[in-house]
Amino acid sequence: MSGMVHRSVEIVEVSPRDGLQSEDTILDARTKIELITRAVDAGIRRVEVCSFVNPKRVPQMADAEEVLAGLPARDDVTYIGLVLNQRGFERAVEAGLKEINVVAITTETFAQRNQGTTSEGTVAAFEAIAPLAIEAGIRPTLTVSASFGCPYEGEVPVERVVEIARRGAEAGAAEIALADSIGAAVPTDVTERLRAAREVIGGTALRAHFHNTRNTGLANAYAAVEVGVDALDASLGGIGGCPFAPNATGNIPTEDLVYLLDRMGVDTGLDLQALADVVPWIETQLGKRVPGLLSKAGLFPAA
Repeated sequence: MSGMVHRSVEIVEVSPRDGLQSEDTILDARTKIELITRAVDAGIRRVEVCSFVNPKRVPQMADAEEVLAGLPARDDVTYIGLVLNQRGFERAVEAGLKEINVVAITTETFAQRNQGTTSEGTVAAFEAIAPLAIEAGIRPTLTVSASFGCPYEGEVPVERVVEIARRGAEAGAAEIALADSIGAAVPTDVTERLRAAREVIGGTALRAHFHNTRNTGLANAYAAVEVGVDALDASLGGIGGCPFAPNATGNIPTEDLVYLLDRMGVDTGLDLQALADVVPWIETQLGKRVPGLLSKAGLFPAA
């Protein structure tokens, strides 16, 4: 494949948090722990397991501390918690997390709907939390939400995305992620914005987060790999979305993404069959079919 920068990409599993947060069925802590365990057994080494947010706004995530308390401590696995403010950070510290992800939002309307603050307020929150996290031995990462379009304001200037990425890196982010929160991006957008972000974040790791709302998620992931991202977010079965973005259903399915990368010769270190085997179990827990296709079609060539 021409243009490939490197032949390995880390997959960050987000189904326990971004996947479940907008599902109608609220799973108990024990079931979430089993989901995380199954993902780890398939080779996943970074898992977004919970969010420290107001349980009244996101009741699916009300049991963050219980989930973390039930997970085995492993030196080779990193559990990630979403943090939006100082209170959330304090809860993450108390829970013993080693990595947090903070979300900054590019537009005013989405910031108000999602976090009840301004766009600048979301960036400033990371700038305040990052040095505290580093001091506490916690790895801070920043996700720039609505990097490719806003559900309320439409097009988002690339300059705003780059500015937030630059400020995040300067504040001490160990990794910057550009997120297509509403599945609006196409590959040319991905190439442009990831390259622009890379230019201002120096050696900071670069991650991408795509939703498949308009069926462009895997194409965008391909473009991100060509640009040379270090990591991609994905959700087993393709479950999830943002509860504060209208119609933003579906992350890219982990198993479909890994099939694509495997066939391209890109190493993820994951067991594709084991990933696919988790999906029918997820469907049973949620009581519905999920968007991912690999588990329905099967691996090729067949084992």
